Amino acid sequence: MVTNQRPKARIYKKSRTIAPLHTGGPVAITLDGSNLVTCVAEEVLFTDISSGKLLCRFLGDTESITSLCLTPDASQLIVFTTVPSLRLFKIPSAFSGQYVHPSRVTARAHDAPVHVCTVDPTSTYLASGSADGVVKVSEISTGHVTHIFKGHGGVVSALKFNFPRNPSAIQVNRVAQLITASVDTKIRIFDLMATSKNEQGALRPTVVLEGHVSVPRGLDVTPDGKFLVSGGRDAVVLIWDMASTVGETIFQGKGKSKVASIAPTLVKTIPVMERVEAVGFIHSDSAATLSHQIFTAGEKGIVKVWDWKEGDLLHSLGATSEPDQAQQQQILEAMYVPTVEAVLSVHGDQNIFFHPVNSRSRTRQLIGFNDEIVDAVFLSPEAHIPSTSDDSHLVLATNSSLIRIYSVASLDAQLLSGHSDIVLCLDRCTSGPLFASGSKDNSARIWAPMDGSAGHARWGCVAFCEGHAGSVGALSMSRMASDRDAHSRFLLTGSQDRTIKMWDLSGVSLTWNEEKPLKCHSLATLKAHEKDINSLDIAPTDQLLASGSQDRTANIYEISYRSGSEGKTSHGELKLLGTCKGHKRGVWSVKFGKTERVLATGSGDKTVKLWNLEDFTCVQTFEGHGNSVLRVDFINHGIQLVSSGSDGLVKLWNVREEECTATLDNHEDKVWALALSTDERIIVSGAADSVVTFWEDCTREHEEEQEAKRAEQVLREQDFVNYLSLHDYRRAIELGLAMKQPGRLFSLFKDVTSGARPPLSTTIDTAMTGNSAVDEVLRSLSGPDLALLLRYACDWNSNAKTSSVAQNVLYAIVKLRSVEDVVTAFGDESSGGPFPDSDPQKQSSGMTALKELIDGWIPYTERHLSRLDRLIQESFVLDYILSEMDGDIFEGEDLVMDIDGLQITKEE
Repeated sequence: MVTNQRPKARIYKKSRTIAPLHTGGPVAITLDGSNLVTCVAEEVLFTDISSGKLLCRFLGDTESITSLCLTPDASQLIVFTTVPSLRLFKIPSAFSGQYVHPSRVTARAHDAPVHVCTVDPTSTYLASGSADGVVKVSEISTGHVTHIFKGHGGVVSALKFNFPRNPSAIQVNRVAQLITASVDTKIRIFDLMATSKNEQGALRPTVVLEGHVSVPRGLDVTPDGKFLVSGGRDAVVLIWDMASTVGETIFQGKGKSKVASIAPTLVKTIPVMERVEAVGFIHSDSAATLSHQIFTAGEKGIVKVWDWKEGDLLHSLGATSEPDQAQQQQILEAMYVPTVEAVLSVHGDQNIFFHPVNSRSRTRQLIGFNDEIVDAVFLSPEAHIPSTSDDSHLVLATNSSLIRIYSVASLDAQLLSGHSDIVLCLDRCTSGPLFASGSKDNSARIWAPMDGSAGHARWGCVAFCEGHAGSVGALSMSRMASDRDAHSRFLLTGSQDRTIKMWDLSGVSLTWNEEKPLKCHSLATLKAHEKDINSLDIAPTDQLLASGSQDRTANIYEISYRSGSEGKTSHGELKLLGTCKGHKRGVWSVKFGKTERVLATGSGDKTVKLWNLEDFTCVQTFEGHGNSVLRVDFINHGIQLVSSGSDGLVKLWNVREEECTATLDNHEDKVWALALSTDERIIVSGAADSVVTFWEDCTREHEEEQEAKRAEQVLREQDFVNYLSLHDYRRAIELGLAMKQPGRLFSLFKDVTSGARPPLSTTIDTAMTGNSAVDEVLRSLSGPDLALLLRYACDWNSNAKTSSVAQNVLYAIVKLRSVEDVVTAFGDESSGGPFPDSDPQKQSSGMTALKELIDGWIPYTERHLSRLDRLIQESFVLDYILSEMDGDIFEGEDLVMDIDGLQITKEE
């Protein structure tokens, strides 16, 4: 049987976010390549790379971070700030996403800011170099400084421990060295064992290497300690033999002799032809072919792999930067991760890339900072396959010319270059894997996935549209597929030049194969508005077009399109049908209903309006946003609306009742982007605060939770009745407090009080409440329950009809419990007492709550006392009259009294 049951309103909750990952500063990674340490403002984040989940935050001290490093065993994190202070954190074993406080803080570890630091392979010693040319070595566990090396000619630019390790050989003379580099272009090697041997000049360098003519920025040694590589901003890489033997002339008494000594010698100079910011050996236990390879990274934004034995460039990792983006994409820091055999590079635009040295392609790209997010759409690389409807990717347009494509499952991303200016708008093809972008460079581009890239999707530009005289700020792709292939038939673009153009997409390819993009042909151009066009939307049937503009109107057009066939060209035309007038500010968003002939508009006047497409009149107005409404869309078969605004809020509206059913709040700035998944189970909002929030449909879970609560409530109510019938007052009172039902508790205390009144001939019960069992319950009631009962009694006391029970409960508690118990009861509320669901900002506790409660008791109690005094006085008058009626006050008079209409004489 088919029913026309109306869909239920959907409920959404925050499931995850894409927040800034790296805004600048140093970066570290664990040796197993699973976790990443990055800086966001003055905080340090610890993130799981595979899932993109934030594991924890390390609390900052409001100062900028200048350097940080992880111990090789990933147990501790050392952070230096500009103060310069040292903050030592212990990596927690269990992560909850909360802040981690430092285990030790050294207020002034150096006299100048520390720009480089490193930890030895045993996770025992920390070396830090400051801007005043001082290097300190200290024990991590105790913080005790073991070495202080001075004499550097300026800022220390690089540090590296040399602890040669050879498990197959027994080392008699252990080698422990620290290699430093500074802005005086010299490399110094210090012997860390010299102090333990009490050698003269132990704090002086054993050798000073000169070969660079600019600042050395990278140092690395092979695991066996035989070779040293150094790279600097002089665009050369030097290879040093650390175990070479040379003859040295020394003086002994009156004579001199020549003895053999070990001193590093330069064995290879490799011109890199760019400033080098990082260099390192590539080594692996499984691949012997990597033993003679090094990597370099620098100003060109690419990682180069070299054969350092021959000095030959083997290959480059990463695409060459565009000329206007070279400075933004230059590599600031790079490191080799042996476990994954990849080079991690940190770029000037806050992006982090992983470059496998074998596959020569980026396996992972992490976007550090998205800046202002202006638009977003869901995407599926296999949308043209009927059985596939999974929106696996999310496309973002930010305050950049690069388009971001995120994997929904993780933080992995792809950057698309093609536009020469900021991208302003996006739209997807509902029947294919294509999407379109509009930019300030006055053009629109069509993007498609690479053929066979479903596992690791990559997109490229397959077509472009040029012809506007201003920025393309709005676009919309046709909703119905063409007859020849499964993608949109045409594209409509709106520009700052106040015109709308129709573009033919019939010849656009569904896949990208790195060929030259197709230039699309313009079918029609129409002067549409008097001011900038902010939004376009095509109806699901491809017959209507809506446009919203800063001129405070929304226009409706009829679309006429005929696809070219058998050598004929395509034809397109736009015809104005009507104008929707009523907004007091510019229209930022227009959206057609998915099932009905209705249009929704969002405006700068803080309202959302629904328009009838028959006569173009406003039929409904939704008010609730505190600022401009920037995006609007229909969900749930058109019975609900979702909107976002400049107030940082996303609101869900019930169309029939014209009311806001939910407000989703997770942004601190304008929410420009709003995207719906194909099945509408996920809503994505992106804002100017660089945060993307995923709101997931939780309607079913909410209903199941409510049903479980109702079932539990029924069982509790039945238990409450059973406890009363068994006179088990303890469990009844505790259950009533747990259910938060003051009405049932009032009835319980009222019945106990009234049922305890004995006949006049019996002895009166001395129980405070009238029942000894209830007294015992109040005497042993827990602190939070006692506080809740007093709050309920305070509410009962505000009504004359229920005040007697309230006063009886208060009297019993005052007599049975000490003042300390009552004060402690209200203090326990802050740790999860009787109001766990209340707002902590509104619910006071402790002495403040007790004072507020007493202030609520006193005035009503005084009022009840005054009322009782008046009743007593009135009862005395009645007693007097009755007593006189039996006396001689009426003697000698035939007095007739009229009481309630009855004539009563003296004799009577």
